[in-house]
Formats: sequence, C-alpha cells, structure tokens
Amino acid sequence: MRGNIQELGARARTFVILSALLVLQLGTLIAPAHACGCGAMVPDPNARIAVGRETSVVDWDGSTEQIVMRFTVASDTPRAAWIMPVPGRATVELADGALFDELVRIAAPEHRERHYFWPRSGDWPFDDVDMAGAPPPDAAAGGGVGVVGRERLGDFDVARLTATDPAALGDWLEENGFEMPAGLDEDLRPYVERGWEYVAVRLAPREKGAVLTGTLDPLRLRFASDEVVYPMRLSRRAETSQSLGLFVLAEHRMEPRSAIGGSEPEVTYAGRLTSPEGELGRLTGGKERFLTVIDQEFPDPARINGDHELRATAEDTPFRRVVWEDELLTFGGVPAWVLTLGSAATAAALWAVRTRRRRRVVPPAPIHVPPPAA
Repeated sequence: MRGNIQELGARARTFVILSALLVLQLGTLIAPAHACGCGAMVPDPNARIAVGRETSVVDWDGSTEQIVMRFTVASDTPRAAWIMPVPGRATVELADGALFDELVRIAAPEHRERHYFWPRSGDWPFDDVDMAGAPPPDAAAGGGVGVVGRERLGDFDVARLTATDPAALGDWLEENGFEMPAGLDEDLRPYVERGWEYVAVRLAPREKGAVLTGTLDPLRLRFASDEVVYPMRLSRRAETSQSLGLFVLAEHRMEPRSAIGGSEPEVTYAGRLTSPEGELGRLTGGKERFLTVIDQEFPDPARINGDHELRATAEDTPFRRVVWEDELLTFGGVPAWVLTLGSAATAAALWAVRTRRRRRVVPPAPIHVPPPAA
C-alpha cells in the first residue's frame, strides 16, 4: 500500500513538472519581444517573436570593428525586420556558425572534482528518501531615408540606410509592410544627431510558408571605428528580459565602461590567442587577439540608458571559470564514512575487550569462621 502511494506521488510530481515546462515553453513562444540585445526586432503587425538568446562576436583591430551576430528565436511569423545603428558605413555578409563553436570550445570552463565525506541526498542511505523540492522556476523610401546598398543574403534582405530624422526609419518600415514599435523613433534620435547610419534587415525565410524559429544564420557587419562600441540603446523597448553574450576580440582584455542599466557584466573567460585558426583566424586575419567573454542580463530593459562602450583593462589578467563536480569520497567503491565508522566501532570494541582483560581483579575478603562454643 505504501509503495502504491509513493508511486502515485511520483507520477503527480512528474505531471506537475511537465505541465510547468509546457507552460513556460508556450509563454516563450508567444511572448512579444520588439527588441533584441543590439537593435530593434520589428515583427509583422499582430505577430509574436521572442529572441531567446543573443550571442555576438566583436573584433576590433584599433580602427575597424566587426560584429558577428547570431540569434535563436521562436515565433509564429514568416517575416520580421531588424534595425541596428552603426557609427559608419557598414558592409554586411553572411558568416559561418562554426565561429561560435570554436569560441565556445576555447572559453569552456575547467572541470575539477572535489570530494565530500558525509552522505547527501541521493547517497545511501538517503537514496530512497524523496528530498526533491519544486523546480526552479531597392530605392530610397522618401522622407529623409537613403538606401546606400541592398542585397539578399540567405534568409535576410539587407538594406544599408542613412536617415536625417528619427521618423524617417519609421516611414521606411511602414512602406515595407512593418510597424514601428511605439517610442522607438525617440531612441533613434541620439544616433541621428551623431550622424550614424543603419543596417535594416528583413528576416524572410526562402522556404515558402516557413516561420522564423531556431538558430538563424549569423551575419557579419564591418565598419570603421576608433573605439569598441556595441549598440544597445534600442533594446530598452523590449517587453521581455534580455540576455547578452559577447565574445570580444581585441589587443587587450576589455571591459564595459558601465552596466548601462543591466546587471553587473560578468567575465567568464579571458585569455590571449596567439595563432587563431579556422573561422576565428579568417575573422581576425590570423592575427593575435586577447579574448574576453562577457555575459550580462537585463531584467528590466527599460532601464537601458546607452550603448556598450568597451575599454582595455589595466592588466591583461587571464581567467577561466572552474566548475566543481562533487563526488562522495569512496575507497574501493565503499563510502569513506562507512569505513571510518566501521573502523571506529571495531577499535572501540577491541579497546573494551582489552580493558576488561587488563582490569585488576580484587580477591574477596577472607571469611573468618568463629570457633565452636565450649
């Protein structure tokens, strides 16, 4: 009877967990996200799109910056537009996703083992005890827009634009069948005032009827820049939290000048690459670079107050994360604590036996028998 009750309880917990995961996945699919980490994502009207994770590679040789972006998205729409401000005239081309695989391997954390003595949940004799808690939760568009270049790159229709006022980009989007997120034109104003240009991308799968989902082909932007900058201001219009991962390649270890309204940026890897090869070598021209990997979360995108400007740190200190894997200490497959307690019990028993043997036996007092009475 007890076994049946435990089995029913386990099935109920499994059902609850699976239901929660399903709700979370559906919520991710339909959650609106009008912005991503480095620009504005503008879906068709009434469509839903969520950028689950944005990972970018930034390469800077002191005068030219390259940004390679890759998005993982979930949506119910076959089309969307994406806008990114750039400080100068940019070239755009498809990149190879193998670049990210190479960088992930280089920056992988070091795994080390460490042992613990006393048993924990899941170790004998606690392996049958349920101690699990709840799961953790083609022409100018008019109105001040100039199209300086336009090309088809895989699933992307790329237009490189100039604009003389913030509303001009909204006009361009509307004339191409998209709606501008409310207030985005105000966030574009600082770029217009500084004379920046824009890369506008229509994400349109070549396969008829296909929707934007999964990991998209990466794009590489290249432009002249005398500093390392990663545009983020437009992301403040996002309606969901944002997650950003940056692989920064430069002469020295780099750091953001400020958190720009997000959590404190975390460095997960820092190290010098002396002879880059493969896709990484093609990106850098085979030249030496210092790789800094930065992760950052933006729980409240509305607090984003600028772009990431990166600067060299005082020292090129290398760093690699260490992931500790805890293992129960054993000898010959037997937990050390069992052997220790067993040895202690045996020693105590031997001590007790020896103590009894060595104990001095006191003879009884002699018995005096009185003489018989006369």
